[in-house]
Amino acid sequence: MTAGESAARATVAANTLAAAHRRDHHHTSECCVPHCVETVHLGGKAAMVCHDCGTDSGFLDNRAVAVLCREHAEETREGSAA
Repeated sequence: MTAGESAARATVAANTLAAAHRRDHHHTSECCVPHCVETVHLGGKAAMVCHDCGTDSGFLDNRAVAVLCREHAEETREGSAA
């Protein structure tokens, strides 16, 4: 892969995560309990995106992201995470 191809893929990944964060899950006040998390797939990788607190994991292995989604939902089940 050339440097140009690598830069293009990084741009696509960044834009994909930005689009996921802009989805229509916005609040005027409090977050959902548990937080609304989504798995965003891009090629053979995936990212965990939280629509409530804005956290994302970056693109990782699909299984690792599934674990992160479950953990984040569990951590925010009682409203203890920001």
